[in-house]
Amino acid sequence: MHSPQSSKEVLLIRCTDRPGLIHSITGLLLEKGSNIVSNHEFVEPIDSVFFMRTEFFGTIPSEELKVRLAGLLPEGAWIQIHTEKRQRVILFATKETHCLGDILLRHRSGELEIDIPLVISNHTELESLVNDFHLPFCYVGHEGITREEHEARLLDILSKQKFDYIVLAKFMRILSKDFVSRFPEKIVNIHHSFLPAFIGANPYQKAYERGVKLIGATAHYVTESLDEGPILAQDVVPVDHSFTKDKLMLHGRDIEKVVLARALRFVLEHRGIIWKNRVIIFR
Repeated sequence: MHSPQSSKEVLLIRCTDRPGLIHSITGLLLEKGSNIVSNHEFVEPIDSVFFMRTEFFGTIPSEELKVRLAGLLPEGAWIQIHTEKRQRVILFATKETHCLGDILLRHRSGELEIDIPLVISNHTELESLVNDFHLPFCYVGHEGITREEHEARLLDILSKQKFDYIVLAKFMRILSKDFVSRFPEKIVNIHHSFLPAFIGANPYQKAYERGVKLIGATAHYVTESLDEGPILAQDVVPVDHSFTKDKLMLHGRDIEKVVLARALRFVLEHRGIIWKNRVIIFR
């Protein structure tokens, strides 16, 4: 049992593998009076890297726990501790409604326990949709100005907000390396293809021309390399020769919103640990 004063914590660890790691970590949590309610681990066999995600209730300060763990684990261990809380997510969108609308509906129903302090768009078409959910909408147009000027306006708005993550819910603008570098592992994007296939623009047209038998969607962290960030979630649906480009897009949009919601849950629940350009997901 956990005390009423204790909070639910998520402990994430990545380090070089060696015998006894699980015993050392769980033993320390027991010593400090914590109650483990979920524990998963994985060893990457090629590089011999140990990954662990542990949910526990306890009262030990995070910094103290990190110091103690660092003394038990191999040198250079990566340790994160997250206290369970309601998180704040800013949504970026352009004109398409399906991903944005899906997140707004999940937010309203309580399926996604987040706060949405702001929805930002470079067009005005989605303002009425956002207004229907009684959420703030901010139009930041990009026409007639440089990308640098547009991003400077975005950054000025973001500087006035408290948020945990940015979700690109079909935000059809390429963000610069400078912008992305300010928010490492904090921006999630949905791409309308099964990456690494059809990187960049017009993937459905490319898929149609190629005669694919599957189409998919990919949610990933945004990095400085276009559409090459660590993948959080993917899915596919079968198609055939009768599918026009428009029909491919219709089915693809259904996958996109589900994949984005799934990836967002992984992020909010701290279920992923990045290794190189991969994400180890503990479901």
